Formats: sequence, structure tokens, C-alpha cells
Amino acid sequence: MISRTERTRARLQSVALDLVTRQGFDATTVAEIATAAGVSHMTFFRYFPTKESVLLDDPYDPLIADAVHAQPTELPALERVRRAILAAWASVPEPGESETRARIALAAAHPGLRAAAVENNRRTEDALVEALLTDGTDRLTARVAAGAVLGALMAALFDWGSDDGGQPLGERIEWALAQLAPTDGGAS
Repeated sequence: MISRTERTRARLQSVALDLVTRQGFDATTVAEIATAAGVSHMTFFRYFPTKESVLLDDPYDPLIADAVHAQPTELPALERVRRAILAAWASVPEPGESETRARIALAAAHPGLRAAAVENNRRTEDALVEALLTDGTDRLTARVAAGAVLGALMAALFDWGSDDGGQPLGERIEWALAQLAPTDGGAS
């Protein structure tokens, strides 16, 4: 059963997406989102710190960091992060395609949302780096591994968000991360 908190959070996200899609991000206010969702603007801020965050919420960082710790430490850092992202993705239900595509398309098209997505990505990178550091990886190696994998992930997300059909998001992510996989003939 979904809690009241989860229902309110989901309603705010759904209403925000609808309003921003119809009116544009800049023309939509937090007060409008809150009113349309049936809550006060103060309640909005209990769930989301900014207007951008209601569209770009990323609750997966702890899950991804745990997935890094679950990887064999003898693997190269890049491969541990790559496998961790794949494992984390496989452990959650694939999000609704039309809503997710709309969120990603908005983020890709709006400079402020794109900047907020990059900031979210930086926080995810920091979580991955910290996970690798606790397992003995040096900082630069950890930063490069996290940045490379998240770069591939973001490329897949933004490409999928601008595509009108074809490949499901999960397959696009798997394909992008497969580009970073070690090859039999090369060094890993």
C-alpha cells in the first residue's frame, strides 16, 4: 500500500509535469503546482527543495552506491561502476515510458533544467566516488570511472528522451553501458 507521503509526492510530480508541459517551465510557478495538487506551497517545499527538483528527483543514489559495494573489489573501478548501474537499474521497476520521456525531454530542452540534471549527476558521481574510495580505489580513478559511466548513462537518457519510439529505456541504457565494457582482447 502506498503511503500518504508517497501519494502526495507522486501527485506533485505528476501535476508539475502536466503544467510545465502545457505552460512551459519558466511560466509555471510553485504556487500553481501546489494549488493544482491540492496542497500549500509550503507543503511543496517539504517534498522538493526547488521547482527543478519536482521534475528531476533522483532517489537512486544510495541504491547505486550499495550496488558498487556489492561488486567484486578485484574488478577495475570502471567495471564496478558500470555493473553497479546495471544492477541498480535492474532492481527497480522501469518507470512509465511517456512520463519519463517527457521529463527527460524537458530537461534536455531547458537550460535551467539541464543544469539541474547536471547537478543531480554530480551528486550521483560523488556518491559513486565515495563508495569506491571506501573500497580502496584512489580518488582520480574513482572520479574517472564514475564520470565515464554517468556520461554514458546521461547520453543514453537524453538520446532516448528525444527519440519518439523504438528501443525501451532499459535497453538503451544497457547498450550505452555495454560500450564501456571490457573487451576480450583489450585491457580492462
